[in-house]
Amino acid sequence: MKTVRIIQLQQLLPLHDKKIQEDILTELKSSGFDIVPYEIDIADYQRYLDLAQYCLYPYLDCGKHYCFPEKSLEHYLAFKLLELNKDDVYIDIANNNSPVPEIYSSLSRCIAYRQDMIFPAGIHGNTLGGNASELPVCDNFASKMALHCSFEHFEGESDIHFIHEARRVLSPGGKLCILPLYLFNQFAIQLDPDALPSEGMDFETDATLYLFKDGFRTRHARFYDIAHLKERICKNLGDLQLKIFYIVNEDRVNPHCYVKFVALIEKPLNILPPENPHTILTPFKKIFRRNKMK
Repeated sequence: MKTVRIIQLQQLLPLHDKKIQEDILTELKSSGFDIVPYEIDIADYQRYLDLAQYCLYPYLDCGKHYCFPEKSLEHYLAFKLLELNKDDVYIDIANNNSPVPEIYSSLSRCIAYRQDMIFPAGIHGNTLGGNASELPVCDNFASKMALHCSFEHFEGESDIHFIHEARRVLSPGGKLCILPLYLFNQFAIQLDPDALPSEGMDFETDATLYLFKDGFRTRHARFYDIAHLKERICKNLGDLQLKIFYIVNEDRVNPHCYVKFVALIEKPLNILPPENPHTILTPFKKIFRRNKMK
């Protein structure tokens, strides 16, 4: 039986490593991905912050938390790349009580929904509860969707299943923004060993597990290498079209900002929802908390 490679870290994976970022960018280009450099307009970002008024929401200490520059930058980038307007129906996937739906609706006049597994199942006003891979909405329901620092937490095959669901739920011409798109020089899953449930968890046997007590009790954060990005995401896009934005100056917003790659997925016009089942890829091995630190 194939075993899972486990590495104990003293710090988080090196998201700011310029050499790794440049190598990933080179491989993306050589593999034929549509890559677009993106330079943040710092003045425009500041205007967004002024209009968004995060101080009105109990989110990240009303904008005072040290994570706020990164999170607000992600919100800004998705808002710009999705080009939201009053005719859009937007779903904030894996929302976790973020004020993004209210902010996006206020700024663009779009109809905005929030979705998360923590909400009661079904549709409750503008709240969608349940699994993001089984959204309780009709085909072609939403014109825009985004995931802010959440796609990496989709465990098992749920990342693949969600891409299939996006194909169904997005209306023709609709767009999905995933940011950050976590890329690394190997297929990896970072997790806090203290967050593992006592019954254990299943992990892909071809992934390297990096253990780090991050203070957030993160139990699953997936990093794609290019091969697994192709296998898990690209091969399941169907008629959806993927463009990857490479952020060139995120550190000008704040030295601790780390969003470097952003996926923008678009559904062409006149495309019907998919009928094919989910593609199952790799075997899994259950990892138990009591074995993690050995």
